[in-house]
Amino acid sequence: METAVRAENLHKVYPGGVHALRGLSFTVFDGEIYGLVGPNGSGKTTTLRILATLLRPTSGKVLIYNIDVLSEPAKVRSLIAYLPEDAGVYRRLKGIEIIELFAKTRFKSSRDREAFIDEAARLSGLSWEELERPAGGYSKGMKRRLLLAITLALRPRLLILDEPTSGLDVMQSMRMRRMILRYNREHNITVLLSSHNMLEVEFLCNRVGIIYGGRLLAEGSPRELKEKFSAENLEQVFEKITGGVNA
Repeated sequence: METAVRAENLHKVYPGGVHALRGLSFTVFDGEIYGLVGPNGSGKTTTLRILATLLRPTSGKVLIYNIDVLSEPAKVRSLIAYLPEDAGVYRRLKGIEIIELFAKTRFKSSRDREAFIDEAARLSGLSWEELERPAGGYSKGMKRRLLLAITLALRPRLLILDEPTSGLDVMQSMRMRRMILRYNREHNITVLLSSHNMLEVEFLCNRVGIIYGGRLLAEGSPRELKEKFSAENLEQVFEKITGGVNA
């Protein structure tokens, strides 16, 4: 099975001596959905930012489809798409103009650009009237739907999502989860996501890595983890592993 992500002995020390990662290692296989879960401050976002070439580790190694993140970041960026939890929109641009901007920066041919624009607009679930409005007037949920739709429509080999359904209501969250699952299956997009929503993780993920204090404490499929820790759901697994630390 081809390896999509190989993180080896990652350490990250921020100024002031704050240790975000302490020897974190894990592997994500091609075509799977892998979830990183842990309490606030456990190192999830730091890990995703390193994989997305936005942050350098203090030490350690990361390969994305056998390409070194540190020595060949441009090549890595051509294979990935990253949606951070706090991603914003260009407030003065219309929703459709934001989609068009991504199309121009990612695709060379007009045919590919047009196909991307049509797909992203459809996936967003926004009406044409909404897409013709400046995005600065969108609700948080509308902004998130637009950005997630754009990220999916890019069809990267590796999709990195930090709290993908943040700001969405129950029905919108369910719709977005189904979209992520469908694109994973139909287009073989590998997904690495971080989420506080254990039901979301259990629904989406083939395997889960639980990190705490910058270390990987447990890893396996949701079923394996529940059996190993005699738990009814992933929330109970998380509680037993971390000693009840609030996620």
